[in-house]
Amino acid sequence: MTTPTDSSQTPVGDLALLGLMQLVSPALPIGAFAWSQGLESAFELGWVNNEDELGDWLEGVLEDGLTRCELPLLVRMQEAWANGDSGAITEWTDWLHATRETAELTDEDIRLGAALVRLLGSLDLLPAKDRLPEDPGYVILFAWAAHVRRVPARQTLLGFAWAWLENQLAVACKAMPLGHTAAQRLTERLRPKLVMAVDNALQKEDHELGPVLPGLALGSALHETQYSRLFRS
Repeated sequence: MTTPTDSSQTPVGDLALLGLMQLVSPALPIGAFAWSQGLESAFELGWVNNEDELGDWLEGVLEDGLTRCELPLLVRMQEAWANGDSGAITEWTDWLHATRETAELTDEDIRLGAALVRLLGSLDLLPAKDRLPEDPGYVILFAWAAHVRRVPARQTLLGFAWAWLENQLAVACKAMPLGHTAAQRLTERLRPKLVMAVDNALQKEDHELGPVLPGLALGSALHETQYSRLFRS
C-alpha cells in the first residue's frame, strides 16, 4: 500500500504545518473537550488511580487502539481523498463505524465529525457534497482536512496522536487528582510512544487492522449509566 503524500523525508511546508497545528489545537471549536473516550469510566471503576496507572492505560490504548485503528485508517483515508476514490472512502467509513463497540463511542465520532463539517464549511474547505459519505465521522474529516492542507501522511498521524494525548491528559486533570506538572511528565513519557505508534501504523496491512480494547469497551458501556459524569463518553 502506498501512502498518500510520502512521507518521512519530505519536509512539511510552513502553511501545511500551521494548518496541522490549527487542526490539532485544543481551541478548535468542535467540542472535543466534552468527551473522555472511556477514560472517565476507568477512573470511576478504579482501574486508573494515579499517574503511573494513567500512563499504563494510555500506552495500552495507544498500542492496541490507535495503532491498529485510527492511525492506519488515516493513511488509507488520506490516500482515498487524494485519489478521489469514493468507494474506498465509503468502505472505510463503514468499517470505522463497525469498530465502535458502544453507543457513546459511535456518538462521539459522529458528533465530532459533524462539528468538523460545520467548521470546514465555514472556512470553505469542505469537499463536494457528493464526495462526503453519510455520517463521515471525525477521523474521516481529519484525513480530508490534512489532505486539503497538503500535510504528509506521517505528520498527519503524529498530529492526530498528539491531539488524542493532549485531550486525554486534559480529561485526567479535570477528573482525577492529577496536576499539570504530572501531565507534563506523562507527555515526556509518551512522546516516544507516539512516534513508535506512527511507525507501526504505517506498516499495518489491511487484515491487521482493528482495535483490541475490551476493557475500554466495557468501561464505555458502563459509563452510559454512570451516576455522576463530567464527560459525554
